[in-house]
Amino acid sequence: MGKFSFIETGIEGMLLIEPTVFGDERGYFMETYNEGEFDAAGFKMRFVQDNESRSRHGVLRGLHMQVRNPQGKLVRVIEGEVFDVGVDMRAGSPTLGKWYGALLSRENKRQLFIPEGFAHGFAVLSDYAAFVYKCTRLYDPADELGVSYDDPDIGIEWPDMGLEPLLSEKDKTQPSYKEVKKILGLE
Repeated sequence: MGKFSFIETGIEGMLLIEPTVFGDERGYFMETYNEGEFDAAGFKMRFVQDNESRSRHGVLRGLHMQVRNPQGKLVRVIEGEVFDVGVDMRAGSPTLGKWYGALLSRENKRQLFIPEGFAHGFAVLSDYAAFVYKCTRLYDPADELGVSYDDPDIGIEWPDMGLEPLLSEKDKTQPSYKEVKKILGLE
C-alpha cells in the first residue's frame, strides 16, 4: 500500500494529496514527501527551498507566481486551517485561468501540489495558521508577478471569513487577470 493518495483536481498536474497517518494514543506519524512514491505516481520533481509562514485570521496572501523561473509548490498546514488556491497560468494550457481550491488544515493533513506556472494564494480561516511548503525553484523577488485575488474573470469562490481580507500593500494593487495575460503574452 502506498503512503499517499493522489487525487486529481481537474487541472492537469495539480493534485490534492492525502498522506497515510499512523496514529495511536501517543500521537501520530506520517511522511509528507517521499521521492520514490511521487516518482512512481508520475510526479518527478526536485525541491530546492522550504518556506514557512504564520498568519492570523483573515489574512489573504496571493495570488503570487514567478515568470521566468516558475515555482512548483507542495503546500500544507501544520497549525490551523486555510483555503488554498492555485490558478493555471500556463501558456497553451486547456485550463488556462481555471482555479482549484481546497481546505488544508492540521486536522485533515492534506497537501496540495501546485505545478510550475500557476499563481498561488491562501486565506486563513482559523485564529492563526502555520503554512509550510516546498518549492521546486528558489524565490526571486525580481521575477515575481501577481494576480488580483478577487478578479471576476477568474472567479475564485473564497470562503466568507467574516471580515474584509487582510492584504499586504503589494496584494492590494495586483494587476487583473487580463493584464497579466498581456504581460505573459497569453492573448
